[in-house]
Amino acid sequence: MELMFIGADHEVTGSCHYLRVGDKNILVDYGMEQGADTFENSELPVDAALIDYVFLTHAHIDHSGLLPLLYSRGFRGSIYATAATCDLCSIMLRDCAHIQMQEAEWKNRKAKRSAGAVLTEPVYTMEDADGTIKRLVPCDYEKEVAVCDGVKIRFTDIGHLLGSSSIEVWVTENGVTKKLVFSGDIGNEDQPLIKNPRLTAEADYVIMESTYGDRLHSAERPDYIGELTKILQTTFDRGGNVVIPSFAVGRTQELLYFLRQIKAEGRVKGHDGFPVYVDSPLAVEATGIFQKNEYACFDDEAMALVRQGINPITFPGLKLAITSDESKEINFDNEPKVIISASGMCEAGRIRHHLKHNLWRPECTILFVGYQAVGTLGRAIVEGAGEVKLFGEPIEIRAQITKLVGMSGHADKNGLLRWIEGFHRKPQKVFVVHGEDSVCKLFTECLRAEHGIDAYAPYSGTRFDLIDGGFIYEAEPAAVKKKARGVSDVFARLLASGQRLIAVIRKNEDGANKDLAKFADQINSLCDKWDRN
Repeated sequence: MELMFIGADHEVTGSCHYLRVGDKNILVDYGMEQGADTFENSELPVDAALIDYVFLTHAHIDHSGLLPLLYSRGFRGSIYATAATCDLCSIMLRDCAHIQMQEAEWKNRKAKRSAGAVLTEPVYTMEDADGTIKRLVPCDYEKEVAVCDGVKIRFTDIGHLLGSSSIEVWVTENGVTKKLVFSGDIGNEDQPLIKNPRLTAEADYVIMESTYGDRLHSAERPDYIGELTKILQTTFDRGGNVVIPSFAVGRTQELLYFLRQIKAEGRVKGHDGFPVYVDSPLAVEATGIFQKNEYACFDDEAMALVRQGINPITFPGLKLAITSDESKEINFDNEPKVIISASGMCEAGRIRHHLKHNLWRPECTILFVGYQAVGTLGRAIVEGAGEVKLFGEPIEIRAQITKLVGMSGHADKNGLLRWIEGFHRKPQKVFVVHGEDSVCKLFTECLRAEHGIDAYAPYSGTRFDLIDGGFIYEAEPAAVKKKARGVSDVFARLLASGQRLIAVIRKNEDGANKDLAKFADQINSLCDKWDRN
């Protein structure tokens, strides 16, 4: 039995862990890297076609976003996740594929102007996303699932996002059983809509996140309603718009929850009925999924509204922009308004158009409500950039830039410690991942020195023997290399198809001779067609 660390090691995004149990190859998450990429990630130790299962902690793209790439390279196994995560992935992975295809099209249009430019292929296509979605296996919280001989799992609500979970994994090989717990992203307590994170009783090994392992949220629950009301009142009185770059899934629904209350209580004076635009087809679909899963995932406060017949995330004046024409019309209306749009880090999507129209206006406010990764446009704006470039045009920043302080889906240092101290006995080892380099180191040292926990922060490529309890290989940090040019994306896809073919051949080793002969003839026929010698 072996555990290998692939992604989000001394980095915040791109989560991925590999498990080998007997002859089974398993991934826990396969996320996309977002923002600056500091360290080089190891390749998967086996071809994608040989991965048997994926266990998915939640739907955020930095945990799920490369699953269609895995599919495009030959993966045809099962992806286990909670029912709500499956619902969210069905829209988020398609949306991500759409963005990949749009960006490739834009780059190719630009490349046509340059002689000899290499055309860009999307990271994956809508077909890959659809194929991935068909592999999803919905699971209930708190129910043990027998995946195969020697592997069973259980999902526990971790309070980070609708459907988010920590995953308990029991693995058995040669009569030895070990239990691993993957924390996923541990939620902040007392968030609107969703429940607080639940604790887990015991584990041999724990793999836990450390995003906010070096900071504390406010000791008192922030007055989100009061702060948001002040921002709206001040901005509307100036005649400006409040533009909110927001994650389409999770954060947008929380904002709608607050705005419903602000409107219901008439807190913003002199601007009765102010419009709120949600300009994100993904956010609109996600809001429907939140409502579908309210009984399984909503907290007591939200359910109290539901029982009164009140929808906690809709209200008069809420306008949903679906088409691009509806999106464009928003900025031609001079009435002060709230514009909620994705992406939350301003890296893609319609928010960039709204920033172009509002960043230069001193009467407007750009309100950030979530984590901004290093290297993103959102991080640059929050850190005080005087000018940014959007669609090739420099835009001077004259709008008020502010944050809704404390609004976070991640547990702070105390929340992380509360979760790890919830185990009834100390695990044999705790692996600290999913945090910026300095944060991983600080939180690991805190666990070791102040809490007596055997903690270790692995770099990508580190391998650990789960039976012997020792390292097979301790990786050193590897700086990101410049990507070599010369092999086209299409040729790389062809190579991946070849790897899948080898994997399929191996899986048919025990097939009937007649079937194997037919298979061989089909391969040879294909080779004869394409062999240029």
